[in-house]
Amino acid sequence: MTLTEQILSQLNGDVLGGLRKADRLWQNLREQTLPVPGVVTSEIGELPNLDWDVVVSGGTLGIAIATALQLRGRRVLLLERGKLRGRDQEWNISRDEFATLVEQGLLTAEELQRAIATEYNPARIYFPGSPEIGVRDVLNIGVDPVYLLETLKNRFLSAGGQLLENTPFNSATIHPNGVQISAGEQILTTRLLIDAMGHFSPIVRQARNGKTPDAVCLVVGSCATGYPENSSGDLIASFTPAIHQCQYFWEAFPARDGRTTYLFTYLDADPQRFSLEFLFEEYLRLLPEYQQVQLDQLQFQRALFGFFPCYQDSPLKTPFNRILPVGDSSGSQSPLSFGGFGATIRHLQRLTKGIDSALEADALSASALARLQPYQPNLSVTWLFQRAMSMGMQQNLDPQQINQLLAVVFPIMDKLGDDVLRPFLQDVVQFSPLTQTLIETALSSPGLIAKVVPQVGLGMLLNWMRHYLNLGVYTGLYAASQAMGISDWIDNLPPKQRYYGQRLVEAWQYGSGKDYQH
Repeated sequence: MTLTEQILSQLNGDVLGGLRKADRLWQNLREQTLPVPGVVTSEIGELPNLDWDVVVSGGTLGIAIATALQLRGRRVLLLERGKLRGRDQEWNISRDEFATLVEQGLLTAEELQRAIATEYNPARIYFPGSPEIGVRDVLNIGVDPVYLLETLKNRFLSAGGQLLENTPFNSATIHPNGVQISAGEQILTTRLLIDAMGHFSPIVRQARNGKTPDAVCLVVGSCATGYPENSSGDLIASFTPAIHQCQYFWEAFPARDGRTTYLFTYLDADPQRFSLEFLFEEYLRLLPEYQQVQLDQLQFQRALFGFFPCYQDSPLKTPFNRILPVGDSSGSQSPLSFGGFGATIRHLQRLTKGIDSALEADALSASALARLQPYQPNLSVTWLFQRAMSMGMQQNLDPQQINQLLAVVFPIMDKLGDDVLRPFLQDVVQFSPLTQTLIETALSSPGLIAKVVPQVGLGMLLNWMRHYLNLGVYTGLYAASQAMGISDWIDNLPPKQRYYGQRLVEAWQYGSGKDYQH
């Protein structure tokens, strides 16, 4: 019996079965044997009546945008395939990001504070051969998803929203004036369908037409008690060379009922890549060294595992009229980030305002809705970093090359100050901090940079240059729009022109990372 089988068999429920089910999906993705659904169709006749302004499918993260739209006076229905309940494992985020829910009226200040299950400082960043870096107030609060979702659900229902639990999405038929949805045993009609069903949404799989992801983040971990007392966390840590054609990275956070530790790695979807179960075995093999504890001292509460596909053509621009993917469905986070909670919170205000404006202007065609998921160069530039932190199955790299690169780059960002390091750690890249980091890195370690070029490939480097230049252009355009008061002028336009104008300025703002507030 393997360590994984021993540990997971001690937990409640068929956790090992769940891991192997996820592995079958991961194998199907690598082998390109996942069927392409045909859940979205079109008809030319108009629907006689429309029950809802918006139907949101996928409640775990969809509840936030459903509540925000309902509070704006829209008629919103939320579909959830099971019971709408948060998981036991906390979601980590920064307090200033989480405060968006108070600014949007979704939580009171008291509810926000109660939703915070844990809070810690500092968090560490470390790699072999470099000093530890300590940062404060980044991903340092653990949110209780059970309380958060229950509170948002009550807010949604009290505002007049309707929730259908145990009602899975089946299919959608697009008509000129709306969408007819089959969900469970229900037939529903709406002006707009929002897809918040995640990476493996059947709508998204149809839209991507079976395309293999450009990268995947594999994650395994656990929450356990029995660790030595430790009130700090790790944002990213490494202590081993690259093995099995990848680099292992670690995270750790204090939790209410123990300590959560993760092992993650960045890969491509090559059919030869290892399984999640193999990675979990590696996690258990290396955990004692990472946390300076023996496995038999730990009492495991939960096992955590998953994989997150990433596509360079993200955020996904919907090919369908009247259907908008959000959160993980849209791929609106960078390929370095796994988990859509932070991205959902970051874009909540923008999407709520934009969807409300689209409904007002009846700008619900595929091309109009694509303005809500614009090209964002500050996300696209991160693909180079993802490639620099991974390797292909046939690449022959120095096992310490990735560690050596990160051991140079992160201390440089730390030396340049919080304005450089903190946004990057919160999945935001800005032109000036990035430029400063690149210059300092090139000057201090030109030989190391020369090694990265063949690792990432010339094509990737040239493509990255385009995104980098666009990042500078978007930064300048947004600064000019603010200086000229363009937003005030746009706000006085008729609804349809206002919709397109506001989306253009937002694309510059978010695409340059200038939405970041600290």
